[in-house]
Amino acid sequence: AVALGTWRGIARRAGGAPGLIWIDAHLDSHTDQTTHSGNIHGMPLAALLGEGDPALSGVPGPRLDPSRVCVIGARAWEAEERERLDRLGVRIFDMAEIQARGLPTVFCDALSIARGSGGQPGFGLSLDLDALDPAALPAVTCPEAEGIAPQALADVLLTLRSCGDFIGMEITEYRPDLDPEGGAARWVAELACAALGPATYWLREKERHFGASNYAPLPVVFHRGEGVWLWDVEGRRYLDMMSAYSAVSFGHSHPRLLRALEDQARRLALTSRAFSNDRLPLLLEHLCATFGYERALPVNTGLEAVETALKAARKWAYTVKGVAPEQAEIIACDGNFHGRSIAIVGMSSKEQYRAGFGPFPPGLLRIPFGDSGALEAAITPDTAAFLVEPIQGEGGIIVPPAGYLSRCAEICRRYQVLLIADEVQTGLGRTGRLLACDREGVRPDGLILGKALGGGLLPVSAFLADRAVMDVFRPGDHGSTFGGNPLGAAVALEVLALLAETRPWEQAERLGVRLRSRLEAARLPCVREIRGRGLLVGIALDPESAPAQLVAERLLARGIATRDTNGNVIRLAPPLTIAEEALDTATDIVIDTLSSLRR
Repeated sequence: AVALGTWRGIARRAGGAPGLIWIDAHLDSHTDQTTHSGNIHGMPLAALLGEGDPALSGVPGPRLDPSRVCVIGARAWEAEERERLDRLGVRIFDMAEIQARGLPTVFCDALSIARGSGGQPGFGLSLDLDALDPAALPAVTCPEAEGIAPQALADVLLTLRSCGDFIGMEITEYRPDLDPEGGAARWVAELACAALGPATYWLREKERHFGASNYAPLPVVFHRGEGVWLWDVEGRRYLDMMSAYSAVSFGHSHPRLLRALEDQARRLALTSRAFSNDRLPLLLEHLCATFGYERALPVNTGLEAVETALKAARKWAYTVKGVAPEQAEIIACDGNFHGRSIAIVGMSSKEQYRAGFGPFPPGLLRIPFGDSGALEAAITPDTAAFLVEPIQGEGGIIVPPAGYLSRCAEICRRYQVLLIADEVQTGLGRTGRLLACDREGVRPDGLILGKALGGGLLPVSAFLADRAVMDVFRPGDHGSTFGGNPLGAAVALEVLALLAETRPWEQAERLGVRLRSRLEAARLPCVREIRGRGLLVGIALDPESAPAQLVAERLLARGIATRDTNGNVIRLAPPLTIAEEALDTATDIVIDTLSSLRR
C-alpha cells in the first residue's frame, strides 16, 4: 500500500510513470491469483506494473513501464513471481549477480534502465530494508541472510545526487521495536542522506570513501572563490581568513594572474627541463633581482624547495667547507614545519609526523626555537646549515624574541654554517615585510620561497642562493620534470610584478597591527595570547575553554573560513588584498564567537 500510494501519486504529478529501482530481498510480485499467503504485502510491484485485480490496488494512476523498472538484491521469491517479471521484461539483479559483478557496476546498469532513453518522467528508488544484510541491519520484519552491506549501498546511492532526473526515494520496513540500540535508525538516516542530502554530504562521502584519510577537513566543500570570498556548493559565502596556508595572498581568481595563466596555457604549458622555455629565464632573473641573490632553482612545492636547499647545503659542506663524506649535519628547530617527506619529518618534533615512518636519515638535529645560544652550542665542525622559519606557522604562529634571527646569522657566519630561511609561508609580504627576515635586516645564505609565489593558482617554489652555494650542483644532481615549467613561470612572473607594483606588505603591516590591537583590546577570557606579524596572526586559546578545532567549526558556521593549528591556536591569515572593512567584519565575528566560550 505504501509503494502504491508513493509511485502512483508521483506518476500522476509527473504526468507519466517514472522509472523505478526496486531494492528488495523479495520480488513483491504476486497477484491475487498466485499469492501463497493472501497478503497484499507481497503484491505491490506487480500492482504497480498493472498486474492482478485492479480492485486490490485501488489507487488511480498510470502503471509503470516494465522496461524502466529493475530489481536489485532479490534472493527469496516464488517461481510465479519470477516468471511474471521475466515475462514483463523487468530486469532482476539478484544477489548472485551482485556478488559476481559488484554493486557499483550493477547499480550503474540499474540507473541506465530506470532513466530510460530521455524525454520521459524521471526515476525513483524504493528501498525495502530487508534487502540489506540482517547481520548489519536486523530491524526488519522479513530478514533474508547474505544481503547487501549497508555501507556499500550508501556508497552507490551517493551517485543519485548527480542525477538531475532523480525524483526521490521511499524506505520501508523499518521496525523500531526491533532496534533498541538505534543502529538501524542510524543506517536509515545515512542511506537517506546519501541519496537526498545536500551536495556537501555526498561530495565529502566520496572523498572519504575514495581518498586516503591523511586529512580531516572542516565540514564544507568549496567550489568558487573571488577575492577574499569563497562559496560552497550550496551557495553559502565565506570570508577567507586562511588563504590556503598563505598561498592565496593576492586573493582568489586575481584577474591578472588568471590572464597570465590562460595566455600561457594557450601557448605552451610544459617542456620538462630537457629543453629551455622562454618564460623560465625571465623568472630566474626576476627572482634574483627581487630578493638579491645570484642564483635561483625553481621547483614546485615548498617541500621540494626545502629538500633542494638541504641537498645544496650538504654538497656545499663536502665540496667547499671540507666536511668528511657522509658526516654533514643540518640543524633545525623544535616545532618546525618544513614538509612531510621522510627526510623532513626526521627533523620534526611532532610525534604524529614521525610515528611509523622511520628510520630517518642521519645528520638531522633539533634545538629549541628562539634560543640562539642553543644554536651556538649545537654547532660542530660538521654542521652544514641551520634551517629555520623566521616565524613558525604550523608550530602555532610563534614569533621568536627580537634579535633572534640577527644573532643566528652572526653565529652562522662565525662558524661557516649556512643560514637557510624557510619563508614558504612567511615570504612575499605576509608578515608586513617583503620577507620576514627583512624585519631584522638579515640576508640568509639560502632562501626558500613557495605558496604565494604560485598566485594561488599553481604550485611554484624556489630555492635562492649565491653562486658559492648553488654552483655545487652539476647536471643530473637535482631536477624536477615540472620545476620551472612555462605555465608556472608565467604566473610567478606576474606575481613578482604585482609585488613590485602594489607592495602588499605595507597594507599587511598596517592591517596586522589593527587586527592584533582589536583582538588584544577585547580582553577575551578564553585567550592566552595574541601573536604574529603582519597578516599572519595566531590566537592561542586556553585549552580549558574549547578545542581550537571546535572554534574553527563555529567560525565556519558564521561565514569565516579558517583553521586551527598546533592544537589550541586559531590562525588568521587572510589574503593581503583584504579591505579594512572586511577585516573588521571578520574580527567582529571572531571576537563575538570567542566571547561565548567559557574560560
